Amino acid sequence: MRKSSMLIIGIIVMSFNSIYQYSWNAFAPLLSSGFNASLSQISLAFSLFAIFSTIFQVIGGYIADIYGPKIIGILSSILSSIGFLGTYTSKNLLSFYAFWSIGSAGEGILYMIASNLAVKWYYEKRGFATGLVSFGFGLGATIANPFIIESKSFREPSLIIGIIELILLPILLYFSDYPKKEISGIRPTKIIVTRKWWLIYFSYVFSVVPLLSMSSALSFVSHQSEIKILAILISTFALMSGLGRPIIGFISDKLGRFKTLFISICLVIIGNILLIINQIFLSAIIIGLFGGALIPLYFSLVGDLFGTKYSTANNGILYTGKAIAGILGGEVFSIILGKGVLLSGIYLLISSILSIALLLTSSHYLKS
Repeated sequence: MRKSSMLIIGIIVMSFNSIYQYSWNAFAPLLSSGFNASLSQISLAFSLFAIFSTIFQVIGGYIADIYGPKIIGILSSILSSIGFLGTYTSKNLLSFYAFWSIGSAGEGILYMIASNLAVKWYYEKRGFATGLVSFGFGLGATIANPFIIESKSFREPSLIIGIIELILLPILLYFSDYPKKEISGIRPTKIIVTRKWWLIYFSYVFSVVPLLSMSSALSFVSHQSEIKILAILISTFALMSGLGRPIIGFISDKLGRFKTLFISICLVIIGNILLIINQIFLSAIIIGLFGGALIPLYFSLVGDLFGTKYSTANNGILYTGKAIAGILGGEVFSIILGKGVLLSGIYLLISSILSIALLLTSSHYLKS
């Protein structure tokens, strides 16, 4: 198949992946009322999503690098659909946690396969191609969120999404493939012993905390808004996150990965400051637009620095940082948010500043 077909597969797969993260703000109130649970109890499921999706990316990513994405992709698409179908049948929080974790494991592997269809096939336009696939990570939720918000229960949308995934995604993954030509790259076991890797890793962790915090708790940050305003805000946040990825990825192909990352994180800092002064709508737009672009930018950076032969596994290891960020942006943020929007904004500001400091330090080590 033509490599443009790989991009289309990646975008569609990523669109379904986005529902786990960017539809969480739409699902969370329904889950809270459906299970009669608190924000903290529901936020635990978001943290489980971050943990399971990232852990299984390393395992699934290595398998995809060695044996190709087809078989592991089909199995992962089934697991992802089980997450929604199992949620539909869940009678209590424990069963919901279990099914959501299973689905998150499948989503994590699919995310890495979809991203690396772009990383591996497009060398000269890696930033744009990776961003274009990641655009699906905002697109899917933008389409699904109004439907979810208008639902009276979490069960109906969970059932519909799960059935569509179970039918469509295995067919798409059957046609997925990586380039057969010789490509170079450094094994994961070699990169994880270098200082520059860990500087990039923790820069990534702190950079995505604002994005994940908004993803997990935007509906609670803006809890005083009317339901229609809230629906617009949640959908706009997801859309901005998707739109920023190909646009800023294209800029990074021209300007350079490090410079683009630095500028994007600085703009996220502005979004954090807007949250501190209670400008929630503007804050969500800026954090969505520039925070969403950070993930594919870091993926492209890893491909640039360490090659593409093991890029699925290497980016899978990088993406484990999302488990840490998921806890910081899920459970920890929800606790701080309980103390007020001001403190939560300061918390996100500190996280972004730490990210920039680590990124600049890693740039120094790469030059030396």
